Order: sequence, then structure tokens, then C-alpha cells
Amino acid sequence: MAEVTTDTPKPAEKPRLISEADVTKYKTAGDIVNDVMKKLIELCVEGAKIIDLCIEGDKFIEEGTGGVYNKAVKGVKMSKGLAFPTSISVNNTVSHFSPLASDPLSAQTLAKGDVVKVHIGAHIDGFAAISAETIVVGASEQEPVTGRKADVIKAAWHAAEIAMRLVKVGNRNFTVTDAVAKTAAAWDCKPVEGMLSCQQSQNVIDGKKRIILNPNETQKRDTESIIFAEDEVYGIDILISSGEDGKARIEDSRTTIYQKDSSVTYQLKMKNSRAVFSEVQKKAGAFPFNVRALEDEKRARLGLQEAVQHGLIKPYEVVYTPANTFVAAFHFTIALVPAGPLLLTHPPVWYKPELVKAEKELEDDELKGLLSKSLRESKKNKKKAKEAEGNADDA
Repeated sequence: MAEVTTDTPKPAEKPRLISEADVTKYKTAGDIVNDVMKKLIELCVEGAKIIDLCIEGDKFIEEGTGGVYNKAVKGVKMSKGLAFPTSISVNNTVSHFSPLASDPLSAQTLAKGDVVKVHIGAHIDGFAAISAETIVVGASEQEPVTGRKADVIKAAWHAAEIAMRLVKVGNRNFTVTDAVAKTAAAWDCKPVEGMLSCQQSQNVIDGKKRIILNPNETQKRDTESIIFAEDEVYGIDILISSGEDGKARIEDSRTTIYQKDSSVTYQLKMKNSRAVFSEVQKKAGAFPFNVRALEDEKRARLGLQEAVQHGLIKPYEVVYTPANTFVAAFHFTIALVPAGPLLLTHPPVWYKPELVKAEKELEDDELKGLLSKSLRESKKNKKKAKEAEGNADDA
């Protein structure tokens, strides 16, 4: 009589929150951002006008995204383009500096020795890769960056590398907050107060799960403690100041970057406001935009006032740390896929230890241990860890 065998049913596969096709779109956007970053950094030379760099960066992103995913699906063309307008923020300017031709600061040029943050983003079908890095104009291996400029850049890059290793399934957001602060302290620097890194998903770069840097008591109380989970994507923004407390304030720069807030509904009263809001929805969708991208700058500024007042549109304000301080930034986009953390953006184009010579180094053994680990554990290491756990249980 034939032996009866019963096949054990395979456990049902857990549905993925992001598909492989989505990850490919994120990575394609990341490749475009890396290509544009290379071009922009080459253009960041003494005498270059910041407004020209911002216009070029946006043009490069549009060209890059325009060359991919052009086949219509069921007659519908895929949305793609800027996920964050190019901003070039110098020295103690924290971020979001992208002037209009009519702005008093539009004539600003780069000078030798300037600490320059380049911030750009692209999206394919709403899946955004955003990146920022810091360079120093005119620095070379023969003339490396030294002093407080070197301290703040080293602190920011090491903090970014620590954050990459701590944004993983099962960890908490405040673990990252504390480790970034501890890393920055090694170079007598501080994270910029209240800066946020957010969860991302399709057409969302400012999701509800967040990491806050250097929060004051109110910010700490208002920031929810969260646990990172599988298949989540995060845009991690590390901003470090050479100042004593990391505090930043608004000065005389005009805000030029805005974003529609999808969670707010309000019926705009003024005809011009409605026309401008409609143009924003059509041109930028859910992503931040520069007023420069709208048809009539003067009309747009007036139309945005009502929308901002009622929370339909939120401003990305330009803030500054005190004079004679420097801010360095690194921004990366990371996916927590089942095989382990996956960087969707590329490592920095400019930064390498030979260019940045600080006198201090990271001394903390725990943080140094984290840095020595690769971003994603190899299967061999995972197997060893499991075996070790098993042996510990048996003992």
C-alpha cells in the first residue's frame, strides 16, 4: 500500500507594503539625484551665483526624470519630476535657501572657503529620493578644510552614518535623536534644534512617523515615540551646527519654497488665491515647489498668502544659526526592506576624509562599534547570531 504523505502547507507570505517595482522607482530617482549632485558640485566654484545653481539644479532634475518611465500605462502618463527644489545654503544658513530674481539676496555668490549645503530631490510616480551633502568651496587634499568647519562637517557625516545604522526595524526614533547628539558632541557641535526626518510613502515626504533632532522640552513632549517597521521608507535629514546650542532663527531671507498640506481642507475666498492653488496642484502635486516655478511670481506671492494663512500651503522657512557659526548637512533616503536597510540615495559625492582634517575624532566605543558594522548584516552573520542565541537558550 502506498505511503500517504501530507504536505505541510507553506505559511502565507506577508503582503509587502512596498513592491519591488516601487523600490526600483525610488532607486531610479536616487540615481538621477546622484547624477545631478555630481553636476551641481562641479558648478559650486568661487564666484558662482546661488540663484543660477538653483535654476540649473531644477533643470537637471526635470531633464533626468524626463528621460525615464515615459510609457503611458492604460493611457495615463506617470508623474515625475522635482521632489524637493534645489536649495543652496551657505555657512550659517541652515537650509531652504533658493532665491528668486526679485529677492534682495539674489546676487549672492559663492566665496572660497564657504560651507555649502546642496539639497535636491527627484520622484518617479510619487516615490521620492532626496539627498543633501556639504562641500567647502575651493578645498582640496593640498588645502583641506580645518578648524570649526572641519569639526562640523566631520560631526555631520559621522552622525549620518550612525543614523543609517540605527534606522532599522525594531529601533525607536529617540535612539537616533540621542545618538546623533552624542556623535555631534565629539566635535563640540550640536544638532540644529527641532529639525525633523520623516517617514515617506508614495506622494508623501512628511509622513507621521518622525525623528527630531535636539528637541526643546515642548518639542520632545509633542514628538511621538515610534518604532521603525519593515517596508517603511525614511528621509533622514542630519543638520549639525558648530554653535553652542543648535538654535536657529528666521532673519531677512524671503521664503520661496512651499508645499501643499494634504491634511487641511479650506475653501479659499479670493479668486487669485484659488487660481494659484490650482496651479500649485497641477505643477507640484504633493511635493514642495519654488515660487519660481509658477507662472507669475507677483500674482503667486499674493495668492499664496491666503493659502498659507489657512494652512493649505506650508512654508519651508529659511533659518540661520548665529553669525560666525557653520551648519553642515547630509540627507539620505533609506528603505527598511526584509533583507535589511537599503540606501535609496548614494553616498556623498564630495566628502572624503582627505578633504576634511579635524583635530578631534570619535572616541565613544559604542558609537565606534556601530560605525564598524556594515549597513546590512550578511546572511552568514545573521546565521551565527541565531546559532549563538540558540546555544544561549540551551545553556
